[in-house]
Amino acid sequence: MASVRARATLGATAVVAVALVVAGLLLLNALRANITQQIDLEAEVAARGVATELATGTAFGDLDLDANTPVQVVDEDGVVRAVSEDLQAISGTGNDQVTPVPANQRPDLGDDDDEGDDEGGDEGGDEGGDESGDQGGDDDGDDDDVGENPGPGEVSEIPGFGNGTAVVDGDRNDYRFAHFEVETPQGTQADVYAGAPLDVEQAAISSARTAMFVGFPPLLALVAVVTWLVTRRALGPVEGIRREMAAITHSEDLSRRVPEPASRDEIGRLARTTNETLAALESSVERQRRFVADASHELRSPIASLRTQLEVGEAHPELLDVPGAVQDTIRLQGLAADLLLLARLDAGERPLAGAVRLDRLVADELAQRAGDRLPVASGEVAEATVTGSRSQLGRVLGNLLDNAQRHAAGRVRVGLRREADQAVLEVADDGAGVPAEDRERIFERFVRLDDARSRDDGGAGLGLAIARDVAARHGGTLTVTDAPEGGALFTLRIPTRTPTDDQPPPPP
Repeated sequence: MASVRARATLGATAVVAVALVVAGLLLLNALRANITQQIDLEAEVAARGVATELATGTAFGDLDLDANTPVQVVDEDGVVRAVSEDLQAISGTGNDQVTPVPANQRPDLGDDDDEGDDEGGDEGGDEGGDESGDQGGDDDGDDDDVGENPGPGEVSEIPGFGNGTAVVDGDRNDYRFAHFEVETPQGTQADVYAGAPLDVEQAAISSARTAMFVGFPPLLALVAVVTWLVTRRALGPVEGIRREMAAITHSEDLSRRVPEPASRDEIGRLARTTNETLAALESSVERQRRFVADASHELRSPIASLRTQLEVGEAHPELLDVPGAVQDTIRLQGLAADLLLLARLDAGERPLAGAVRLDRLVADELAQRAGDRLPVASGEVAEATVTGSRSQLGRVLGNLLDNAQRHAAGRVRVGLRREADQAVLEVADDGAGVPAEDRERIFERFVRLDDARSRDDGGAGLGLAIARDVAARHGGTLTVTDAPEGGALFTLRIPTRTPTDDQPPPPP
């Protein structure tokens, strides 16, 4: 299922369906418990009323029994003594007899003598009471504990309950029976069973279940439709972003932008971030185009000059300018090296994590420039060790010194000091300086402020750009301000190497 909208709709519908099923089951259980409690109360009232009559001395044959309520009274011998009118069959009470036995027709369970009668009656009563109670307990299915045996004229406090069936006036129904133990004032023990119909519970549960079966499908369909519409409206801007991105990819026009919704939600932020990415990509591509164009232009001059000199030398060997050809070759080699380094930096190449002694780097660079047209004066050079690439940091120092010698009137100074956890390298000259409005632009590629200088003397405008890129990749900064000598002061700041670094600094 590839559609997010379809998955969201299916997931929401499934969650709602599970929630409805759980809620329906809980509702049915609560409804069943409530109705069962009411039925228990109805059966308890009916059974307690009959038991109370017996406890007050009413004879079995004189009990006031409701014809619509199945009632059965069983004595301690298990003999049915009274049943409600029109009761034709019963089950679930422990005794399925529905024909009461009058007192004068009870079977003789004892011996002929009085002692035997007493013993038989007591023994039969105990056995009958136990048997009746046990049978009732076997068929109930609920707690049938009716408490301790009551005394004469008393009714048990706690009723027992059980399910069963009864046929009243030809109608067979399920009933909930309440059971009380009672002892008449004459000492006769009896069990009273009275039932309340369960058809109300069954009808209510059936109606609720039917309502759920009928109502759940339309409700789930409504949830699915609403979820589908809501997700379509919510994901509409995403589809617009996708279409616009597809069009941008097809047309390769990075100046286009995706539509931004007015909302401040995640989709709105996605659209704004996408446009920011497109803007950065457009800027990057434009810089690459300018870089390629400028590089082609810069390479064209030395290559054309070198070719001209070689063609002239081929035709007229005596006119071959060997020093000029060598100078053009050196310039071409330096420009190619600068372009290669910029390409590596743009590709994200990280400098090697080695220990570099900047004071030694300054000393080595000054030793190589001993015969330059403008000598480089050395100021304070403190010992400082940083982490990075010696070759790249050497390129930075060399580019800064080349730039200073190119613009200085007669003096170039270099110094190195430490400030807190940074090494500060300064290169100053006594030239014309850099105007405040151009102090950031000079670090752009192929930018040179002195348009009057010839390309042979002025370079390609890549040295400062390379220096700042290398400084940034070493975690440092490169800025330009006014020098005390009156010209430009370039300041390179790089974090010094800490004792926790992997490699120790080189020995002095």
